[in-house]
Amino acid sequence: MSSKRGLGKGLGALIPGSEEPDRNSIIEIKITEIEANDKQPRKAFGDETLMDLAESIKEHGVIQPIIVRKLGSGYQIIAGERRWRASRLAGKKTIPAIVKECSNLEVMEFALIENLQREDLNSIEEAMAYKSLIEEYDMTQEEISKKIGKSRPAIANSLRLLQLPQEVIKMIEKGEISQGHARALLSVSGEKNQIEMAKRIVAHQLSVRQVEKMAGNIKRKKKKEVLPDAYQIEISHLEERLKTALGTKVTIQHKNNKGKIEIEYYSNEDLDRILDLLGSNSSV
Repeated sequence: MSSKRGLGKGLGALIPGSEEPDRNSIIEIKITEIEANDKQPRKAFGDETLMDLAESIKEHGVIQPIIVRKLGSGYQIIAGERRWRASRLAGKKTIPAIVKECSNLEVMEFALIENLQREDLNSIEEAMAYKSLIEEYDMTQEEISKKIGKSRPAIANSLRLLQLPQEVIKMIEKGEISQGHARALLSVSGEKNQIEMAKRIVAHQLSVRQVEKMAGNIKRKKKKEVLPDAYQIEISHLEERLKTALGTKVTIQHKNNKGKIEIEYYSNEDLDRILDLLGSNSSV
């Protein structure tokens, strides 16, 4: 397992014997008796890389057996769909496999972990897999975190990508923009702005840092554009007049022709000073 990912103990811990199987537990199963897992997180299988694997299988065979479970009169893939697809392309009639007993939830978990370990999922496929575990199996982000060995914030950030417009999500799936770009886009308000920014990323090959800077500039510009109305300006002027007269912070809260004035003091002596001013200064 790659230390880069840090995914718990990996498939070996979840499916005993899956990493270094006993050769006696491996059986040859007809390709036609096996079906793909419809809950497989990975949706895109690159044609070119799949053909490369098929050529390798033609020459050397399938080195690592796939993992399946019995389903009806046939079998369903738990792990190794890419090897199964490539074997079909290579014209193989059978494939080496290990048969395990697994629940639907375990199948989903195993498929997700295998793909994450191999770094085979794009960021949207990964987010959709987490979403399925939450919605279909009532798992919490914390539970998913413990299962796959990724931090809860990492899972939360992954799920946030699904808030982007579908047009942007398709760009991520196609590899036109990266996960880093996508996270930067989340800080841009409004779907229209996010789509326009995504198109600029593709058209001008912008770096993640450039997009983050542009998103920050947009936020600052919007903040400057939100100017207080004339009424609020008048309230601020009154607060300043009272602050100057009393020598302390004053806040006016006014709504629907009523409100309150808050005058701050910082000691008993300060309170006495303010009371004296209020009693003797009629201009306030």
